[in-house]
Amino acid sequence: MWGRTDLLDESDEMVKHRTAEEKDVLTDSEGIKFEESRNGAVLITSIEVNENGEKRIGKKKGKYITLTDLTVNPDDQESFEALKKIFIQKLEEMHENLLLTKSSKVLIIGLGNSTITPDAIGPKAIEYLQSSSISQMESNVKVVMYAPGVTGQTGFETSNFIEAISKAFQPDLIVVLDALAARNSERLCKTIQLTNTGIHPGSGVGNERKEVSEEVYGIPVTAIGIPMVVDGPVLYADAMEHVIHYIASKIEEKESPSSALAVTPMVSSKKSSLDKKVLQPIFGEWVTWPTEEKRKLFEEVFVGKNSSLFVTPKETDAWVEQYAYLLSEGIETWITNR
Repeated sequence: MWGRTDLLDESDEMVKHRTAEEKDVLTDSEGIKFEESRNGAVLITSIEVNENGEKRIGKKKGKYITLTDLTVNPDDQESFEALKKIFIQKLEEMHENLLLTKSSKVLIIGLGNSTITPDAIGPKAIEYLQSSSISQMESNVKVVMYAPGVTGQTGFETSNFIEAISKAFQPDLIVVLDALAARNSERLCKTIQLTNTGIHPGSGVGNERKEVSEEVYGIPVTAIGIPMVVDGPVLYADAMEHVIHYIASKIEEKESPSSALAVTPMVSSKKSSLDKKVLQPIFGEWVTWPTEEKRKLFEEVFVGKNSSLFVTPKETDAWVEQYAYLLSEGIETWITNR
């Protein structure tokens, strides 16, 4: 199946609740608590899933926080600084119930393959952390950082590495950093997800390994990730959605008085309320379907074709550097100030 995603707010159940009225349906009685807010350009989504919600949507119970800034780019240092401040706040929020102190021990694991750029965020963040103030070796070590590589490199299950270190170090918290997969190409390199439910390394690209979670180790696990790849065929669906939106906006705007006076080509409208029914004579009834229904149609059409193709932005190396630095600085600040 293509269109895989590691982001909870891209899962089918979450995508179905986009309007204010639909979001009201996600109540505690149904097992899901959904909150959405904005801080500047950053959209903050907080989702809490209990036992009932876990059965309903097939996602582990726990807390999920996503920070999304669709305007950020690799050269936008100001936006990254703003995103880092919010990230630190959410780190504190995620762990407030653990009552960690300066004497608490934290194990930080950078998952991923350092030789493959879009998968290198975890190891790169560990590299930065190892040169930070919290890596200073003392007689009583409180923070341990490690990048175990991937099973394909070591021949050993990554989760077993973490388990061995945990038994020797006995941390109060394990923090896991990893690259993720997204289902929407617009989310690539634009989102940070935090969750206390752990992680299945490689699950987003169909190479799922042994789970890294509190259930496995008996120690709280926080997983932090950034989506760096998207299924190739997802781009087909996204491109078609843009084409539909563009043609509908052209038809809507061509009769407006302003278009008659325009001396430059029309720019398609960004409104989400465009009437796509005008395209039914051209494309048929499916053009009016919700985006997720169109995605499912493309999934059926392209099943078996390019199913193992994953796409990453051409500036991936710059994105990896920026996010690895953001994660390392954010975690260093959070640990220093706790």
